[in-house]
Amino acid sequence: MTRATTVRAVLAAVVLLVSLFVTLTMSPRLGLDLQGGTRLVLQAKDSPTAKADRESTDRTVEVLRQRIDALGVAEPTVTRSGEDRVLVELPDVTDPREAAEVLGRTAQLTFHPVLGVPDDAAPDPKPESKPKSGSESESESAEVVLPDESGGRLRLGASDLSGAGVKDARAEFDGQRGAGWSVSLDFRDDASRDWTRLTGEAACHPPQDERRRVAIVLDEKVISSPQVSPSVTCGAGLPSGTTQITGSFSADEAKNLALLIKGGALPVPVEVVEQRTVGPTLGAEAISASARAAVIGAGLTALFITFVYRLFGGLAALALAGYTLISYAALVALGVTLTLPGLAGFVLAIGMAVDANVLAFERAREEYASRSGRTSRPLRSALAAGFRNARTAVVDSNVTTLLAAGLLFGLGSGPVKGFGVTLAIGVLVSMFSALVIARALTELAAGSRFVTDFPGVNGIGLRGRVRTYLTRRAPRLFRGYRRWLGVSTVVVALAVLGVALRGLNLGVEFTGGRLMEYTTSRPVGIDTARTALADAGFADAEVTTAGERELSVRTGDTGERAEAAIRDALSTEGGAATKVRDDLIGPSLGDELRRHALIALGIAVGAQLLYLAVRFRWSFAVASVTAMVHDVVILVGVFAWLGRPVDGIFLAALLTVIGYSVNDSVVVFDRVRELWARRPGSPLLPAARAAVLQTVPRTVNTGMGALFILTALAVLGGDSLRDFALALLIGICVGTYSSVFTAVPVALEMESRRKDGGHTGQRQRQRPKPGHGRPADNGARA
Repeated sequence: MTRATTVRAVLAAVVLLVSLFVTLTMSPRLGLDLQGGTRLVLQAKDSPTAKADRESTDRTVEVLRQRIDALGVAEPTVTRSGEDRVLVELPDVTDPREAAEVLGRTAQLTFHPVLGVPDDAAPDPKPESKPKSGSESESESAEVVLPDESGGRLRLGASDLSGAGVKDARAEFDGQRGAGWSVSLDFRDDASRDWTRLTGEAACHPPQDERRRVAIVLDEKVISSPQVSPSVTCGAGLPSGTTQITGSFSADEAKNLALLIKGGALPVPVEVVEQRTVGPTLGAEAISASARAAVIGAGLTALFITFVYRLFGGLAALALAGYTLISYAALVALGVTLTLPGLAGFVLAIGMAVDANVLAFERAREEYASRSGRTSRPLRSALAAGFRNARTAVVDSNVTTLLAAGLLFGLGSGPVKGFGVTLAIGVLVSMFSALVIARALTELAAGSRFVTDFPGVNGIGLRGRVRTYLTRRAPRLFRGYRRWLGVSTVVVALAVLGVALRGLNLGVEFTGGRLMEYTTSRPVGIDTARTALADAGFADAEVTTAGERELSVRTGDTGERAEAAIRDALSTEGGAATKVRDDLIGPSLGDELRRHALIALGIAVGAQLLYLAVRFRWSFAVASVTAMVHDVVILVGVFAWLGRPVDGIFLAALLTVIGYSVNDSVVVFDRVRELWARRPGSPLLPAARAAVLQTVPRTVNTGMGALFILTALAVLGGDSLRDFALALLIGICVGTYSSVFTAVPVALEMESRRKDGGHTGQRQRQRPKPGHGRPADNGARA
């Protein structure tokens, strides 16, 4: 055993032991789409006296946190997002009506003297501002006319006392006098004196006079306007520093009012621009389905790689199990919130983690075939050379996937960010799994004489079925490479035609609106559901079914009353209707998410092109990006023809396909670069043909590993993950094709048009003269 092997083995053992400890002692942090609960995004708005900036939003976060704590929600999350947005996550809250009402209210509490009743002949004025100074709020500096709690109109004077002077507020029930629920207020010292002065001025008017009342206003609505007791004399006022807000309050209304007053007013108004609610049963089903898909898909992948690479394949399967453990421990230790797309990314990364092992093993097979008979220990040297030569392809291909993951995290929203984090962790851990764990295991096994002497046991000494077939047939690829470009052009044209004719079925994330999913106790036909909703006043609602008892209803930006009416209409036809999901996206946020999606795609293309241009020849970079765009257009076109939804989950799948497509192209061009560098000045075509034939076994074996996982997700993952898995299945199949029959022909065409050399070998076969026509750079890098 060499020293390097010992270091890798010890490092792998330490990381695995630490990961096992973390797994056994820490619990994962589940997102609301898995745990169940409500996610709200609040948009801060400018007010006449305050601007919605970072500072005011931070103060808004503190007020909202106090309100949520008073609601009694377990482990809530309240954070600022960007400059003027607040993200609120409420676990286990599946009916967000009360929470949204409490959080969305500005809660500007003011106390006003009553100036009398307005003239009936005058028009009913709205609250008008007559500022005393620029620093005073509207309610503090204006005379307004507002209806009192019984509907009568009152003229209210300017207020010098606001909710900021309230020290405590509590809901109380008076059962002895039959007064019901009320809210008691305790004032601070300065505010107590203001309250005494305000009530003393009101006491100067005779009993039953409207001017003897004091109006308590919350958000420009009079919630109570009691008369000052006749026992209070003029100018004396109420000295106790306390008061009571009475009215026809229910227990919940009194508690919420006390909560709002005690929590304080929001520095700036807020508006709910996004609301997502997931029932706990939907999250539990998603976890169970994903776990089954992961076990079955990973098991099939392990069996396949063991069948192809025998003993070393089995050791790679063990490394794959170690990858799963380390990835999970990293997610838990870093406190990453595991969302439904993130869970799918975790499962998908298991299949993609095989890629690095396959690259190393295929290179080792080539090295073994070339070294056999020339050295006494061909297996060890071939294995070392295989891992060494595959390192650049592994790094380059994974960097392109990391770029896609970074875009998902930076420009994605909600659960899609979790997918980006999970994918990035999976990529990094997969490289450690292949280059450290798998290599240590295989090098230890290669030290056995039994393994070395029997190529059928180690798997490296076998050529492989795909390689044997290609060697025997020796196809002359790319003799007419422009025909392949023509085929790709036709397929892309059909995809564009699908988008033009059928359009894209954009999800509510990109259009705004509301999407609700229900389960009913009795089967309901789609026509019956549409008729019931039309009778309830929702003729424009889009209704789809995912089963006999599962209905999805998509409407515009409706309120909670409309949602209750929809649920009642469905309950009439299907029995008890239970809401399992509710997504509400405001139109402004929908436009922003759609814009971010286009920006993400543009940055993805530019970033991949820039990275590949640095790492490879410019023509190779353009060819890889052309194949990537080809895959994106085809995938979007297929979804347009099928009418499947294009939403945030689809965007995550699309960016993953971009990374996978470039990954395949990088592997091919990495081999082209290596072979072409051995014969400087030679035509590109022979090197490209040989590179493709040498990398096809890797492409097939890697694709099979991912297909096992994705097929399991599509079949067992449920409706939430079916479209995600379908998009990736299409993307991987198209990406495998385009990396060979689109990327390589584009590179050949570009090189054929270069005036300074780099002939493809199809038009010009004579060798260039010394010093003339030889490319200054054939893509090789030291």
